[in-house]
Order: sequence, then C-alpha cells, then structure tokens
Amino acid sequence: MQISVLEKTKEGKQKPEDLRMQFKEFQTEQKLRGGYYTPLDLAVFISKWVLSENSYKKILEPSCGDGVFFEAISKVTRSTVHVEGFEIGKGEAKKTQERCAGIGNINASIHANDFLKWVLKHAQDGESFDGVVGNPPFVRYQYLPAETQITAERVYQLYGLPFRRHTNAWVPFVIASIGLLRPGGRLGMVLPAEILHVMHAQAVRNFLGKNCKRILIFDPEELWFEKTLQGAVILLAEKKLTTREKSLGIGIVRTSGKSFLDSNPNKYFQSANYINGKTIEGKWTRALLNNDELNIFDGIAGNEQVFPFSEIAKVDVGLVTGANNFFLVPDGTVKEYNLGEWAHPMFGRSEHCPGVIYDKKQHERNASKGLPTNFLWFNVTSGKELNSRARAYIEKGEKLNLHKRYKCRIRTPWYKVPSVYATRIGMLKRAHNIPRLILNNLEAFTTDTAYRIRACQIPPERLVSCFINTITALSAELEGRHYGGGVLELVPSEIEKVIIPVPTRIKINLRELNKGIREMSIEEVLQKQDRIILGGIGLTEHEQGVLFEAWNKLRCRRQRINSGIST
Repeated sequence: MQISVLEKTKEGKQKPEDLRMQFKEFQTEQKLRGGYYTPLDLAVFISKWVLSENSYKKILEPSCGDGVFFEAISKVTRSTVHVEGFEIGKGEAKKTQERCAGIGNINASIHANDFLKWVLKHAQDGESFDGVVGNPPFVRYQYLPAETQITAERVYQLYGLPFRRHTNAWVPFVIASIGLLRPGGRLGMVLPAEILHVMHAQAVRNFLGKNCKRILIFDPEELWFEKTLQGAVILLAEKKLTTREKSLGIGIVRTSGKSFLDSNPNKYFQSANYINGKTIEGKWTRALLNNDELNIFDGIAGNEQVFPFSEIAKVDVGLVTGANNFFLVPDGTVKEYNLGEWAHPMFGRSEHCPGVIYDKKQHERNASKGLPTNFLWFNVTSGKELNSRARAYIEKGEKLNLHKRYKCRIRTPWYKVPSVYATRIGMLKRAHNIPRLILNNLEAFTTDTAYRIRACQIPPERLVSCFINTITALSAELEGRHYGGGVLELVPSEIEKVIIPVPTRIKINLRELNKGIREMSIEEVLQKQDRIILGGIGLTEHEQGVLFEAWNKLRCRRQRINSGIST
C-alpha cells in the first residue's frame, strides 16, 4: 500500500527535488503500484476481529501483496478458511502462493489479475464473502494507467456513487469490498488516514455509512510505515443485516504505540462511543471530539452572532499564472530585465506575512530579504509593446518551454496572466497552526497559493480580527484536510462552511493582534482572542476552555505532536 508520494529527509524536511514528485515519471515502481505491506502484528489484530465468529469461512483479500494476511488468518483460527486473494503483480502473487503452500488450514485461491476488473465481471453473479481483510494500494489517480482509471470509474457507477477524478486507488477497492460483503459480514483494513477528511473519500464514507451498522477506526499517534509522511488507520466495519437496520455510526479510538494490539478487538468494537448524524454524513473528523465538545460546538450554530463564512464573505482563488517561478520575482530580477513597468507588489506565502496585516512596511521587509515580492503582469496584446530587456525575459521563459504549459498555452499572449485584481483581504491556502485572514492594505496581488476574500456586511478589519478565535480554528480543523507533513489546507467550498463569531459590541485592535501573532505563541493569541470574541457572544470560560482543548487535540493529531494519549 502506498502511503504518500513524498518522503522525508533525515531532518524531516521536504527535499528540493521532491517538487518533481507530482509528475509520474519521477515515481518509483514501488510507489506507482502502492506497495507498502502490512506488518504481521496489525494483520493478526485485524484477522482476529474479522474471524471472531466460527461462521466466517470465506474471506476476501482484494490486494494480497506478499500474503501476510493469510499467515495472520492461520494464527487466529484452527478452522479451515477459504481465502480468495487478488494481486495484480505476478511476482507478488507467486510469493503469496508459496507462502500459503506451507499453511495447513488455509485453502487459498490466488488470482494474479486486477481485482476491480474481476468485480465488474462477477458482481452480478451473487458472489459474496463472510469477511474482507486487506491493505489496498494507495496510488494517486493521475498515476494510474488509463485503463485502470476507467475501471475505477465503472466501479463507482456499479454501486451508484458519484465519481471524482481526484480519487485514489484504495477508494474503489473499499467500495467493491463492502459491496461483496454478505449481510452481517465484517471488513477489516489498513487504510490511509485521509479517509477521515479528504473530499475524494466522501463517496466511500457515504457508502460505508449507508451499508454498515457500525464503523470503528484505530487512529495512531505515530506513523506505522517508514519513509512516509502520510498516516494510516485500521478500519473495522460490520455490514447491516438488512437495509432497514439502524446505523450506530462511527467511533474512533486514538492509540499511542502498539499496546492496543494485545487486547481483544471485539472489546473495543463493542464498547466504543459511536456517533451518527452529521458525523457519519460528512467528514469523520467530528468523531474525534467527545460529546461535551460536540454539544458546545454544535450549540453555537444557533447563536445569532455566529455566521458561516459564506454569509459574511466571498472567496475566490488567487492569480493562476501557470508558472509562478517565472511571474513572481525578487527586485533583482526586475532590475536586471528592466521590468519595473510590469512589476506589482504581491504576497502568497506565510513567510511573506507573519501577521494579519500586509502593508508597505512588510513589503519592504520581504524585498530586503530577496523574496519574490513582485508579480509580473504583462498587460499587453503583443511583445512589440515591451522593451528589449522585457522581451529577453519572455524569451528566457520560452527556452524553458513555459509557453507550452497548459495554463500558459491556452491564453494569448501566453505571458499575459488573466483575471488580475486584488482584494482588501487575502488568505493563505495552507496553514501550520491556524488559518489567518490578512488585511491587504497595500492592495497587493496574490497567486493561487492564496485566496482573494471580499467581506460582506461587515468591515474588512473586523472580519480579519474576528477570524482569529478557537471556534473558527476548530471549525477549520473539522472542515479542512491535511496530507503528509501535517499542514492544514482548505479549498473554497470548505472555507465557506467555516463558522465565525462576530460579536457586535466589542472593540477591535488589529495592530495589537498583528503584533501578538508575530510575537506570542498561537495558544496565547487564541486564549486572549477568545476572552474578547467568544466572551462577546456569551460563551463561559468553561465553554471556551472545552473548545480550546478540542482544537488543540485536533491540531496535535494533525501535526503528530505527542499529546500523551493512551488506549
């Protein structure tokens, strides 16, 4: 199973050459087939739960790899178990067959072909399984062969689910596995932790929620797979006996270390706190909160001074240049190529704006550091309108084949960026601790690493100030997503759902807030803001504290900061 297409250096930082890894030609063979295999202890824990009933005789393993789950099954039962295994790699399938040959109670049928194609051919034959175990491949959609992409889309169609081209190979594997599971059957899999929150997994979350009586996830504090940034979880699901059976929802068990593997998984499954409703219908990060935290957070929705972002502001992506390194340049490049007529102030990274105000003073600081503070807007109809040095710069870009990039080649001339305008507020697409709105006093441009925000009904200064509080920070954790490295990311549709308290009877001091964010810890800033903002909408100190701890819990989980949890 592939966990991530990015790896760490020894220092835990992304290597410069990792910027190439978004392209298929730079991927290793292991990554392109998603081949990170499950440790035996995890496979035994999962198999122990799936085979805990004697009636479980026919088991599916849709991506058996080297056959570790077959060995695990043999360790948890003395009964003979028939296992149907699929492995697209012929070499790996042979390893599995050899492994099974030495196991007496495993009657294995190993298919060296594509599981999803088999599903499309046999799903209507009435084929079903008592249980499913496995660790499906984690390969990004764009890295899949065209034929496999078509097969994945057809699996979605088979089960009546909306298809997204940003999906991952593991998603149709889970969908098909649930579809083949008999009523009352059990599924246990190792899956990417992104199942809880990424948008492309919403179809499988909905499918699991609709078809399963209860779903339990073991969410580890640490990474189980070496040389990866992406986390993994164990998902245990029990299919409904009938479509009318009530669903209990989802439960999440946070773990630290592997001591939980020594316990009976059935005890966890029976005693877990399951949550349904909004949790099972949307992103599953809500299940990480306890009942007290959920009750306070959900109760805020009825407060007349709390608004969804979409009601008080509009969000749009920043400038799409198609080649940021060419169009965003430091002062030195402007001087070298005599580009002053075409250079405009811009920001688009956290290092550009450490506070919540972007003004001339901050811009000059950035320029003195040699940062790319200029956006080149060649607002012309042809190169004849440019001076000779500017034309030389354009020719430099063409030698790098920038004019052949998709975003560049579909416009005329290729170096004239469209939809160029600035807004009074900006917002960086990604954040380390909390997202921030930035008052754009300089009216600088922003690229697609940031969003352009327009305030509605309230002054920009008040919106920027009120955005910094624990309710909004917690809401962003629940609505956003994160990948390797623990950086929080929100797209416009997620930002629109983030809630913001805007008390009417408070005084704001944006300069003081800007200074605090630069000089204080984020915890100190939030707690200070909470006394003003959350106190201003009527929340007690106790309620503020509960929400703060809820936010910090999700932030620590995302950043993999040791929170001292125990199972």
